[in-house]
Amino acid sequence: MSTVTEVSPGWLTALRDAGKSNFKGLPSQRQEAWKYTGLNRLKALAFEPSSSPTPSPHGGEGRGEGGSAAHRLAFINGRYAVEHSHIGSLPTGVVLASLAEILSTQPALLESRLGKAMDTARKPMAALNTAWIEDGLVLIVPRGVAVEGNIEVVFLADGEAPVAYPRLLVELGEMAEATLVESHLGGAAGGFANQVAEIVIGAGATLRHYVQHAEAAETTAVETVTATLSRDAAYKAFALNAGGGLVRREVEVQLTQPGGFAQVDGAYLVDGDRHTDTTVLIDHQADHCASRQTQKGVIDNDGRAVYQGKILVRPNAQKTDGYQLSQTLLLSPQAEIDVKPELEIHADDVKCSHGATVGRLDADALFFLRARGIPEAEARALLIQGFIGGALDEIDRDDVREAFGLAAANWLAGRSAPKGDVS
Repeated sequence: MSTVTEVSPGWLTALRDAGKSNFKGLPSQRQEAWKYTGLNRLKALAFEPSSSPTPSPHGGEGRGEGGSAAHRLAFINGRYAVEHSHIGSLPTGVVLASLAEILSTQPALLESRLGKAMDTARKPMAALNTAWIEDGLVLIVPRGVAVEGNIEVVFLADGEAPVAYPRLLVELGEMAEATLVESHLGGAAGGFANQVAEIVIGAGATLRHYVQHAEAAETTAVETVTATLSRDAAYKAFALNAGGGLVRREVEVQLTQPGGFAQVDGAYLVDGDRHTDTTVLIDHQADHCASRQTQKGVIDNDGRAVYQGKILVRPNAQKTDGYQLSQTLLLSPQAEIDVKPELEIHADDVKCSHGATVGRLDADALFFLRARGIPEAEARALLIQGFIGGALDEIDRDDVREAFGLAAANWLAGRSAPKGDVS
């Protein structure tokens, strides 16, 4: 039985029905976009979302809701947890709330927005999310308004093998600005989170979008992001993956008018038998647009990573400037990386390039450090930190860069700790 029991407006019911119709089953590895990532582990799961957790009597304690964020919205099993959230003072006209609240109080506000930017006919996991739309984040920033401070969105899991379908709807008006920081934190093991983000950025507006994955090792997490940019708009994204059992992040950016800029960077830290997949499509539909993709990763043990990066330049997109780079360190003989850079160019006045390198730690640099009395384990850690630090340098917010740097250092310390060390 469906857990979506409220009386829904007709347009929302139709949207959910379209999602159900477009979901033909889990994507197969016979599909090119999913060639390197299988979802067979999900076949034993029921797709129905988990029930709402019981509110904790301890407020936000232990849930990661401390700190100095101007605004923090927490979601447990994909549902808004008011007791762990805080929304500060907002500029006039800004809407920042849970999707369920807006659907209950102002459904007309979402009728022309929700589901409009995401093509569920060609994105099966987005179709599945749409079939279960119930809660998530709504951020609408009117023209010329800059939201001060970070908007932090914390996703947690509770219970046995929880299933969640959070939805993010972000719309920035002309010349608006906002910073969104997502944290997918540890919690219940064996769960499945299937998130969709629809992002629309108006002319001259800028959205900074930072994402961190640190889920339990048995968790499967799939993200599908679509960002549509107008004239002179900018989308600056960075994702750090240092958790989860299988994490796939699929990002599509559509540069629909001249002057748009997209930067989709990331870093991944993979050990054990974990699997991470970053799939990016930058669709240059208009002239004089630029895009940047940089991905750096470290893989140890039997870990596996996938990076599929594509730049599509359409016939009218003259003066395109597109760039992508993938760099990976393999720390064990069993570690594996699948890299698929792709350029599809239908215009003749463009500048596009891609590059990929895969290697091990620099033996000369390791020898240099050890010759100066630094133990091997510490020397290796320093080299890895320096490598990942080069990726984190792309984050232009000091507080976010420091937080992600600490998460990377904690991952490194954890894998470097002696066996039996529980510190």
